[in-house]
Amino acid sequence: MSYPMQPAAAPAPWPGGHPAQPTAVPAAMAPPGVVPAAGGMLAPPRRGPGVGTAIALVALGILVLVAIGVIGMQIGISALPVAAVLAFVPLALVLLAVRWVDRWEPEPWQALAVAFGWGASVSVLVALVLNTGAMMALVATGSSALQADIIGAAVVAPITEESIKALGVLIVFLVWRRSFDGPVDGLVYAATVAAGFAFVENILYFGSTMAATEGIPGGGSAVVSIFLMRGVMSPFAHLLFTACTGLALGIAAERRSRWAWLWLFPIGVFLAMVLHGLWNGSAMMGDGSGFLVMYGLFQVPLFLATVGLAFWLRRREARVLRQRLSEYAASWWFAPAEVVMLASLGERRRARTWAASRGGPEAKAAMAHFQRVATRLAYLRNRAQTNRADLRAAQDESAALNDLVAARHRLQRALAV
Repeated sequence: MSYPMQPAAAPAPWPGGHPAQPTAVPAAMAPPGVVPAAGGMLAPPRRGPGVGTAIALVALGILVLVAIGVIGMQIGISALPVAAVLAFVPLALVLLAVRWVDRWEPEPWQALAVAFGWGASVSVLVALVLNTGAMMALVATGSSALQADIIGAAVVAPITEESIKALGVLIVFLVWRRSFDGPVDGLVYAATVAAGFAFVENILYFGSTMAATEGIPGGGSAVVSIFLMRGVMSPFAHLLFTACTGLALGIAAERRSRWAWLWLFPIGVFLAMVLHGLWNGSAMMGDGSGFLVMYGLFQVPLFLATVGLAFWLRRREARVLRQRLSEYAASWWFAPAEVVMLASLGERRRARTWAASRGGPEAKAAMAHFQRVATRLAYLRNRAQTNRADLRAAQDESAALNDLVAARHRLQRALAV
C-alpha cells in the first residue's frame, strides 16, 4: 500500500455525509452489537478515576527508593552509583524488547509503571526478607553454609521471588482487566515486573562484587565477569521465568470464563519457579561448567523459543486487527486500504511518514493517534465477538467509535494544513 491513497481507496462516504462533518455519530451507523447512548448518539468516552492509581504510584516510588537505599547500605554508598549505571544497561535491553513486543496496542503507562514499581520495590524487599530468613533458618537447623546457599538459590529464591513477582502481574491483571486482552499483554506486564526486579537485584550483585574486590589486585576483572554473566549473557533471565505467569494470565484473559485465572495462574507460577530453580541450580554447579552446559542447553533455546513466540503473537494480533476492522469496513467505517494499513506495522510506519510529509509533526501525531484508536476499537470488538464482553462492553465500543470520528477529524485537519 502506498501513500497518499489513490482516489479509489479513499474513505467511503458515510450515510448522511462526509466523515468530517458530524460531531457525534448517529447510532444507526454503528455495526451490529453497538448499543446507542441516550438520544440516539454514541456514548461519549468515560474518564476513569485516577486517584487510586496515583496513590499507588507514589507509594511504589517511595518503596523503590527504600529498596535501593537498603541495597546501598549493603554494598556501600560509594559503590551504589556505579552499580546502578551498570544495572541500567541490561534494564535498557529488556525495556527495548518490551517496547518491541508491545507495538500494536501499547499498554497504559500507569499499569506499566505499577508493574515496574512492584518489581523494583515490593518484590525486592519481600525477597530480601524471605531469602535471608530462610538462609538463617537453614543454618540454625544444622545445615552448613554451603548447603544453605545451594538450597536457598535452587529452591527458596525461585519460590519466593516468582511468587511475589507473579502477585504483581496478577494485580495488574485484576485492576486493568478490561484492557488486558491476551498473551501479548501478559508477556509485556510480566517482563516489566521482571525488569524492575532484575534492575535492583543487579545493583546488589554488581555493587557486592565491587565492594568485595575493592583494593584487591585484579578485582576489576571480577566485576567485568559478573557484568558479562548477568548483563550480557542473561539480561532476560528473570523475564523468561516470569513470562510463564504472564502468558498464563494472558491465556486466561482470552477465555470466556472470568475465573479461568484461578487455575491457570498457579500453573504459570509453578512453571516460572521450575525454570528459575533450574537456572539457579546450574549456576551453583562446581567450577561453572554446569552453568555453561545449562546455558547452552536450556537458556539459549528458551530465549529463542520466547522470541519465536513473540513473533507469532505479533502476527496473530495482525490477523485479529485485519478481521475485526474488516467488519467495520463492511459498515463503511474504514476504507479497505485503511484496513490494510492498520493491520501492518510496516504500512503504519509508512503512513506516519506520509502524513508528516503532508502536514508536518502534527499530522504525523494525528495519524499515530488514529492508528491507536482504531486498534483499540478492533480489540474491543474482538472481546465482544469472542464472548468475553462485560456489561460495559457496548458503551466502550460506542465511546471508541466516537473517538475514531474525532481522530479522523483531527487527521483531516492536520493534512489539510
